[in-house]
Amino acid sequence: MSAATKKEKKITEKMRDLVDKTIQRGVKGVQFARSGKANVGQSPKDLIYDRGTLKLYHYHPMSDEVYRIPVILVMATTNRGYIFDLLPGQSMVEYLLKRGFDVYMIDWDPPMPSERGLSLDDYTQDFIPSCVERVQQESGEEDVNIIAYCMGGVLSLIYAATHLDGPVKNLACLTTPINWQEMGLFNNWTNQQHLNLDKLVDTLGVIPADFIERSFSMLRPAAKTAGQLRLWDQMWNDEFVTSYRAFERWGNETIGLPGTYYRETTQELMWGNKLFTEELIVAGKPAKLSEIKIPLMHIVAEHDHIATYGATKPLLELAGSEDKEEVVLKGGHVSLIAGPNAVRRMWPKINEWLGERSV
Repeated sequence: MSAATKKEKKITEKMRDLVDKTIQRGVKGVQFARSGKANVGQSPKDLIYDRGTLKLYHYHPMSDEVYRIPVILVMATTNRGYIFDLLPGQSMVEYLLKRGFDVYMIDWDPPMPSERGLSLDDYTQDFIPSCVERVQQESGEEDVNIIAYCMGGVLSLIYAATHLDGPVKNLACLTTPINWQEMGLFNNWTNQQHLNLDKLVDTLGVIPADFIERSFSMLRPAAKTAGQLRLWDQMWNDEFVTSYRAFERWGNETIGLPGTYYRETTQELMWGNKLFTEELIVAGKPAKLSEIKIPLMHIVAEHDHIATYGATKPLLELAGSEDKEEVVLKGGHVSLIAGPNAVRRMWPKINEWLGERSV
């Protein structure tokens, strides 16, 4: 076959592939438009504690041999916990279960109007301790491990710092902000010169999910459009579309926040930066990171536009633990814990670090 003939054949194959994908985009685009919500959070689990906005789940084991110390996943208060259990094969929960961990998760429902007065005290001195007690009862073990994401990490650190003799054996934080003055555009959205915090909270009671979601969206205003363009380009790819629908559902199901909790986190953490300066007082108790002595791991994302590296880096500098490790991985705030990057990079790191400390 001559070189010219080979070239013509390649061009023909490329054109045929382009036509096939264009047809598939049209057909599958109609299917996508008619499809309902993505089926997420499929790992079998039991709801073992239910109190207003608070939910505690226990996942069914997937291994004959299980580590002694149970693991509690603590979700950020603005988002649904199924990002930990997005899809089969893209589920951190499934990954941990298959490697012998006994997995629980603290998740959140949208707060009811009657919960407008929930505060940092409630989350760190009531909700988390109550869940820890339930896990102890369920597992028959005194010790617990915690893996906490973003604001869930902040709450878990405050809990650990105010319960120094508590049962937490190991703590792994994921993309957890410590120096809130390094939170980039979030500082602009909540600038004291422009945000009438008291009026906002007193008027609304519960901060709406739309308000929270738009605060995140404004950090990267073109991200949604860019994602939709990628979707159209990959519409023929069933695996890509399935993953996209799951992430899209999670992004669209942002959770509102109790007004008092929002006021306190803004005043104490964003404006006062008291977690970083170690001036934070919760329920009359100092919450100093330097007092935390348990083994500590912090996994941060190299391209995190929400909890930037400048915001997350001080954790290990401040923590009093001798056994502490920082891991910086490629990815963003969400792709760190779910998606191909998480499967290849973050989950194995968590498994290795926690496994040798859980026997």
